[in-house]
Amino acid sequence: MNNNDMKPRQRFLALDTSTASLAVSVMDQDKLLSEVNTNADRNHSVHLHPVMAQALAEAGLGMDQIDGIAVGVGPGSYTGIRIAVTAAKTLAWANDLPVVGISSLHALAWGGLQSGWKQAVPEKGIHWVIPLLDARRGQVYTALFAVDPEHQEEAPVRMEADGIRLMQSWVEFLKERISKLPEGERPVSLWFIGEVDLHAETARGLETWFGGNLHIHPYAFEGRWIGYLGADRLLAGEADDLHALVPNYTQLSEAEANLLRKR
Repeated sequence: MNNNDMKPRQRFLALDTSTASLAVSVMDQDKLLSEVNTNADRNHSVHLHPVMAQALAEAGLGMDQIDGIAVGVGPGSYTGIRIAVTAAKTLAWANDLPVVGISSLHALAWGGLQSGWKQAVPEKGIHWVIPLLDARRGQVYTALFAVDPEHQEEAPVRMEADGIRLMQSWVEFLKERISKLPEGERPVSLWFIGEVDLHAETARGLETWFGGNLHIHPYAFEGRWIGYLGADRLLAGEADDLHALVPNYTQLSEAEANLLRKR
């Protein structure tokens, strides 16, 4: 192995097109160099390459100085996810770079919670974070994460997998999960993050548990959070198989799909 093979992977390009926001960031190890976030009205195929060029220019780098790529693989807009994943795979192949796929919901949860905590100082204890992206017909792309504000510089810890779920069923599941926890192990607050407007009323079904500690926080995707999550994997020497990296489209569980068909 020569010295070039031993060179650490330090500068990374990160991109996500799973939502209405086109989000790109450039990282130097785990530090943000530049970030461009724009609402492209989901016309991401037209705007992605100019936005990537802008982010690289603001970081003072060329593509030949990038050591790895992180890409949001969803779940989210079917068409949107494919744009970023295809671009990331093409760049990785053309430049012989490692690429890692990152959960868009994980990044949404982390960024949204940090945004929310700027408005409300968090209580001590464990906070649950539920990222939401609208999937129409009462459905959401969602997951569940936990965060301790004393360690908020660390990424949220996953508690439930990414998936598409009926919002009403999801809230009932969260109620049941909380009810089974001993009083001292329950979260001190819940944060619904992201595209929350259409699902706020359903989310408020948890107000009887949390009152003012139920937070419904609109949040638009920011590229830095894909960058932080991607840098963590790339700096650890991880890389996904280029040909096996695909968007996470997700699907309803069989029970939820049957329930939806009966409506």
